[in-house]
Amino acid sequence: MGEYRVYYTVAAVFAIMSVIVFITLFYITAPYGRHSKASRGPFMSRRVGWIIMESPASVLLFLFFLAGENAAGPGLVVFFLLWQAHYMYRSFIYPLSLPRAGRMPVSIIIPGFLFNVVNSYLQGMWFFSLCPAGTYSSSWFLDPRFIAGFALFFTGLYINRKADRMLRELRGRGEGGYSIPRGWLYERVSCPNYMGEIIEWIGWAVMTWSLPGLIFAIWTFANLFPRARSHHLWYRQNFPEYPDDRKAVIPGIF
Repeated sequence: MGEYRVYYTVAAVFAIMSVIVFITLFYITAPYGRHSKASRGPFMSRRVGWIIMESPASVLLFLFFLAGENAAGPGLVVFFLLWQAHYMYRSFIYPLSLPRAGRMPVSIIIPGFLFNVVNSYLQGMWFFSLCPAGTYSSSWFLDPRFIAGFALFFTGLYINRKADRMLRELRGRGEGGYSIPRGWLYERVSCPNYMGEIIEWIGWAVMTWSLPGLIFAIWTFANLFPRARSHHLWYRQNFPEYPDDRKAVIPGIF
């Protein structure tokens, strides 16, 4: 029972922190990219910083998968592979595609690293050790929650990857500074990459129908929704011609 008590205590504190972060980010803009300031230093290589920040999610879940008593369940194997499909890309492939000269503040890397450590603990401990044996047997693949969540997950993954690729291509054309993204979902929202990631982890929550999945979806929204708003306002402030009908992250709404 002690292990469960520790787990649910961490989960409760982590969930409460997501609400605090959500409110805070409406008043303090996270110093990523265009929002970085020299006063937010020290800085380090963006490539290295991104790998340090994101890699715990891939590495730790792999260790939980190896050590867990439930890891042989068919559904859990699928969850593990889907998780790695996102985080192997986010931890290693994506940062290696970034410009070598890019820098990011250590003040972003440290909390991002800690978030991924705690979140990976919640996901890995639940799925591979604490959830009742047989919860995610092969019959789970026919459950409407798995089917709907799986579809949402891959829809979000596709949107996130394509939006990221379009941004990289825009910056790779040799244009000075930032410019207005055009085409596809960028005609509807300023941050389709954030929209895709929100959809992706809502899909994870539905597909796994679990407390850690729900907490992760809440955290993703709490972190990315206000950041999308900050990006959207930045575009409007810096580009007078920015499209009036373009929303921040939810087409036609916000």
